[in-house]
Amino acid sequence: MDDKNRMMLSTVDIEAARTAYRAVADDFLDTAHRCANVIGMGIGVKWKNAKPTGEPALVVLVTHKQSKENLCSSDLIPEKLAGMQTDVLAIGCPIAGGGEVMESSMLTLAKPSRPVKGGFSVGHMSITAGTIATSVYDILSDDGLGIPAKYYILSNNHVLANSNLASPGDPVLQPGPLDGGKYPQHRIATLSRFVPITFEPPVPREKHNNLVDAAIAEGDFQELDREIYWIGPVRGWKPKKDITVGMYVQKTGRTTKYSVGRITAIEATVDVNYDGGRTARFKDQIITTNISAGGDSGSLVTTLDNIAVGLLFAGSPMATIVNQIENVRSLLKVEIAAEAI
Repeated sequence: MDDKNRMMLSTVDIEAARTAYRAVADDFLDTAHRCANVIGMGIGVKWKNAKPTGEPALVVLVTHKQSKENLCSSDLIPEKLAGMQTDVLAIGCPIAGGGEVMESSMLTLAKPSRPVKGGFSVGHMSITAGTIATSVYDILSDDGLGIPAKYYILSNNHVLANSNLASPGDPVLQPGPLDGGKYPQHRIATLSRFVPITFEPPVPREKHNNLVDAAIAEGDFQELDREIYWIGPVRGWKPKKDITVGMYVQKTGRTTKYSVGRITAIEATVDVNYDGGRTARFKDQIITTNISAGGDSGSLVTTLDNIAVGLLFAGSPMATIVNQIENVRSLLKVEIAAEAI
């Protein structure tokens, strides 16, 4: 078996890791007694000597790795939890938006565009700039048939709804304000709805049940293009059960343009930093190698054959954090593409 195949997990292995994860994750991540530098946990592959083994592991997410000599005994990650071996993955300090948003002078996707494709700059009038994922519409019926009444831009809550602070009806600009977007000439859509994010403070993160950082804004049909710049049309969306460690993914975003990465952990619980000293704990997240930077928030992450996997919302120079597209679709009640693949 080559290294590429050893990065993948079978359904049986994932289920074994999932059982262990459910038994220990909440207690292990309790801020009252969790190990130093730990910010999350997910399901992934055990690595040894810088090579994947193909064996399942509980992947402990840390800001950075330290040698055992520099840690006290209470901060050492156990070799096993609930009978499942562990591994440690350094992902830096994830920030919603990926950090400071770069100025737009040399960015192709930071310009006005009509009709606008996924990948271009967008933003609520009170933020800097993020990225359009794609255009979506309300879920029609069980068989997916019908005529959509409305059409929307899909992106993050913190991009379109200013991290819960916006109100439905607020204007959304393309490009985003940092990229020269001004009201009313660059209004592309109107905020329709968003999934509220629970923050600490005031709510202790152990009580958070955040799944997505997602919002939609209604636009005119003729000004919205469902294609993603440089990737093309979305062919369908992938259910959570079919998304696995080792899968290769791609995205187009406002800042880093086109990038390709690999999924390193699934079903992850991870603490993400937001503006104002706030933290939000997200569950059921996808962790990938770094494919983003500040301003790429909202990018649609797909397989290499254009099947939607997730909505990019946070990251660091070491990793990118992605919402499961199934959760985005069900919580916002929108259709990404007509078929689950």
